[in-house]
Amino acid sequence: MAKLVINETKTQGVIAPEIYGHFSEHLGRCIYEGLYVGENSDIPNVNGMRKDVVDALKEIKVPLLRWPGGCFADEYHWMDGIGDKAKRKKMVNTHWGGVMEDNSFGTHEFMELCRQLGCKTYVNGNLGSGTVQEMSQWVEYMTFDGVSPMADLRRENGAEEPWTVDYFGVGNENWGCGGNMTPEHYANEYRRYQTYVRQYDDKRPIKKICCGANSDDYHWTEQVMKTCFDHTPEHLHGFMDLISLHYYTVPGPWEHKGSATDFDEEIYYKTLKKAYDMEELVSRHSAIIDQYDPEKKIGLSVDEWGNWFDVEPGTNPGFLYQQNTVRDALVAGINLNIFNKHCDRVKLACIAQMVNVLQSVILTDGEKMLRTPTYHVFHMFRHHQGAELLASEISGSSKTGTEEWKVPELTESVSVKDGIITITVNNLSLSEAKELDVVFAEKKDFEVVEANILASADVRDHNTFDDPDKVVEKEFTGYSLDGGLKLTLPAASVVEIRLK
Repeated sequence: MAKLVINETKTQGVIAPEIYGHFSEHLGRCIYEGLYVGENSDIPNVNGMRKDVVDALKEIKVPLLRWPGGCFADEYHWMDGIGDKAKRKKMVNTHWGGVMEDNSFGTHEFMELCRQLGCKTYVNGNLGSGTVQEMSQWVEYMTFDGVSPMADLRRENGAEEPWTVDYFGVGNENWGCGGNMTPEHYANEYRRYQTYVRQYDDKRPIKKICCGANSDDYHWTEQVMKTCFDHTPEHLHGFMDLISLHYYTVPGPWEHKGSATDFDEEIYYKTLKKAYDMEELVSRHSAIIDQYDPEKKIGLSVDEWGNWFDVEPGTNPGFLYQQNTVRDALVAGINLNIFNKHCDRVKLACIAQMVNVLQSVILTDGEKMLRTPTYHVFHMFRHHQGAELLASEISGSSKTGTEEWKVPELTESVSVKDGIITITVNNLSLSEAKELDVVFAEKKDFEVVEANILASADVRDHNTFDDPDKVVEKEFTGYSLDGGLKLTLPAASVVEIRLK
């Protein structure tokens, strides 16, 4: 029997709530139709935001939302998205489907959405095709409370009080769609642009996010850190608060990534193995950052992660619309447990994307809405937000998978908050239930406060608009308290159990 050893006397840092963040880009039906339908829509809305979607998102305690991209961010000019909607400039979304963008969802609408969600704001600035002046004026427009051209313009557009910008990304994927830059060139541009991301309110400082690497491009991380801090180590605080990492789980070649719902055992394990590679990526990028920031003042922001499959048949290939199965739920569980266990460095993460794009938590079709299996994993894991990570380790467990693609049978993370211990475990075996003996360092007596599971008869199972509750979170009863806590974890399952 595998054993989970938990040292409840040893905490290893606070799990930042922002690890459970989300990403919304002007891409396909993520914002338009997914989050925003406009004030005049027949679909129930509050100031244009879909009420059903917002209500569902509030249930998983969305802590942070990133906008407007993504690749879209480095072609987005914020002044096109303010003022009278009838007069806003229209543009072609060259990255995503070549469709017309009417800019009806802009800065004011984003801030309204975050207000309704009760979440922090992460605004991604345009370094690729924008100017320093444009970025500086955007920050002034959003956050300055005094008399100035930009603050006055904000007031003219209906927002008397400034907003809080919690995080500001200085460019996005500048190694690719954000300008095809070398790391040295980008780092020097970062040094220049971030200078003008002014802090207008000391009580609500903006945390600046530097564009980090694509997947395993360790050279990018090394050169950006070296160039940024070559002569400015004394400026560490406030110069760079986080550096990003983007990694998508893609089981097939880029031109044919594979179906979201039709896959065999080999592809199932290949997908999980590629998801589990996040452990190595976080560890190795963190080790590079450690050379320049041994005190861990700079956080790692994994602000794009998740499964990327072929689009659903018959949909616009530029809209990246895909279904969501039990396999996606397991990938979510793998990643979130990894982020939790690296909470000393990982301070922010955003699944891509929130609605109707890639590994979404919600799908919509007109007035219909459904929660995906990934949504239910976020709901089960929400108790980790702001909790203290406990030292934990699984022993006696082997690897599972095909000959070429193997992953640990079980992955976990454990935290404590308000005296309640939350354990989340994934059983990645496609066919075998696993027994897990849970042992504490000192704790002998406890009671189960809550226990839930996400699983289904087939890992290809998914929710549809005709059957929206085929795969949902259910009460977990596969545990015993005789002689300690013992769990029986069904094949291909995500389990949460909470104790006090």
